[in-house]
Amino acid sequence: MSVHNRDSPERFEPASVVMAHALSARDLADQLNVQPTTGLAAGAALQRKNQFGPNQLPSPPQRQAWQVFAAQFKSILILILAGASGLSALIGNVKDALVILAVMLINATVGFYQEWRAEQSLAALKEMLPQRARVRRESEKLDIAAADLVPGDVVLLEAGDSVPADGRLWFAVGLEVDESALTGESQPSAKQTDNLHAVETVLADRSNMVYMNTLVTRGRAEIIITSTGVRTEMGRLSLKLAATTEVPTPLQVQLDGLGKRLGTIALALVGLLALIEFIRGTALAHIAIDAIALGVAAMPEGLPVVVTVTLALGMRNMARQHAIVKRLASVETLGCTTVICSDKTGTLTLNQMTVCEFWYQGQHFAVTGEGYGLSGEIRAAMDTATAIATAVLPNLEPLMTVIVSCNDSHIAAGKAIGDPMEAALLVLAHKGATHGSTAQPLLRSAEIPFDSAHKFMATFHPDAAQAQVQIFIKGAPDVLLERCNQALGGNGPHALTAATRQQINAQYQALGEKGLRGLLVASRSINASDFDPAADLMVWMGELTVVGLVGLMDPPRSEARIAIAQCAQAGIEVKMITGDHQMTALAIARDLGLKGQAMTGAELDRIKPAELPAVIKDVSVFARVTPSHKVAIVRA
Repeated sequence: MSVHNRDSPERFEPASVVMAHALSARDLADQLNVQPTTGLAAGAALQRKNQFGPNQLPSPPQRQAWQVFAAQFKSILILILAGASGLSALIGNVKDALVILAVMLINATVGFYQEWRAEQSLAALKEMLPQRARVRRESEKLDIAAADLVPGDVVLLEAGDSVPADGRLWFAVGLEVDESALTGESQPSAKQTDNLHAVETVLADRSNMVYMNTLVTRGRAEIIITSTGVRTEMGRLSLKLAATTEVPTPLQVQLDGLGKRLGTIALALVGLLALIEFIRGTALAHIAIDAIALGVAAMPEGLPVVVTVTLALGMRNMARQHAIVKRLASVETLGCTTVICSDKTGTLTLNQMTVCEFWYQGQHFAVTGEGYGLSGEIRAAMDTATAIATAVLPNLEPLMTVIVSCNDSHIAAGKAIGDPMEAALLVLAHKGATHGSTAQPLLRSAEIPFDSAHKFMATFHPDAAQAQVQIFIKGAPDVLLERCNQALGGNGPHALTAATRQQINAQYQALGEKGLRGLLVASRSINASDFDPAADLMVWMGELTVVGLVGLMDPPRSEARIAIAQCAQAGIEVKMITGDHQMTALAIARDLGLKGQAMTGAELDRIKPAELPAVIKDVSVFARVTPSHKVAIVRA
């Protein structure tokens, strides 16, 4: 790639930015001819926009009203009826001609009304997408339309922002991004700025990249835009989907076949009648009139109206279930379904992280209730390691205080504002309140934000007397456990023995086998006189006390289990296609009642396209796949 002066009139060609994850941020900035601290010049931005076009995903042009209306007359049966109407008028049977014409217009009007309303609804949904982005240009921070972004722009992101285009991170603090729309992973992905040396790193593991239409759940960052519009990962997926040809629905095929058969039979009968009358010496004018009358009578003019009204009723019933059907004839297609390929996150699952169980003071507890709803309870469960089953819960206050204090999220109207995992912990604390816990977040004086390098978050809380500082930590068990030397018991902290470590590791492994994400909660108390919030806080990340181990997951939808069971009874196969890890996908699939083999995206890459239909027939779970894999599976 050649590097040009910022004000050069030469065309800018970012040939290798598709491999941006394998480049350092500095090398990428040089290739894109931009200084991240100052951003692009206005002239360079305008030149690149003229070259690459607006940062928008491709979409087919919206049909005009007359096009939607004209599409209602494409059926062969309708065309035959139109011919019958014309022939009726030709022989002077104006009444029949008008009746057939009225039937055709009623049929077209009903179909037009339903399809036009559906298209307008879809257009309204598209208008709701975010259209703004914060960029740095010529050292100034500007708020511009996302469509005006170009390769090389420096975009500023923070929690709650939707990523406006594909970009390489050059600065990030505690950044996590929900990439479920692209990868299918239910848990936010931790991000960092180091380059990944492996060029073939799969999209879900590119921790130094962010992609269009994903959501920042935590932290803040600055990215260098590498791709816009159709060149983004979402854009490539849109092009692949747009390349698929629209085929007639089974009902349309059957109606066209019926029209052809009726037309053939009518022509044969008309020809036979004409031949007989000609042999009998009937006048040619009379033969023509009889032939036309018979042909018109053979056409079922009421059939299109019956079909259209039935489909319109089906479309209305689906609308009541909050499903928009763009084409009227597509309603019937559902009745011909033999295989359903479904995403996992947000479709088969709630896309709301939930604490399903936790380990605390040597006991194992189950948690009922799903998602961010506050209903549910905590109950003791049989633990094979400790053989404890009791209806009396211990004091949950120490655990709940940690998870509400070491937390930056909140829940509003049933939705998580911030990190979904932290919101799930707040829901757990609410459920703990029904068992006597009154945990409230403590005043925070300092914190260590979560970072993928150390894989934990820590907060510091002075007590009312300013004598002690409580440190609350949560993070990856495999990292935090090595920093712990005590464990919390019923009578307070005690030495963390080898047996207890083994028990915690066994609990962590058991969570993973169930598809749960394990989260270790720990604490420490230090003298306030020794604490300086401006100093290096990492020095206190040792000699910690294990408080508990929490297992979280994005739970299956209860209605999805019922739907899958009904599909099985109807002979319909359901296949889960997700970008999530294989173990997590398998655990969800088994919970939902899906049977069959599992296959990963890497395994799919080793199969020839011609062999794919036969190979995937017995596979019910596809894990760690990319959007390209999803398209290939559906085509197969």
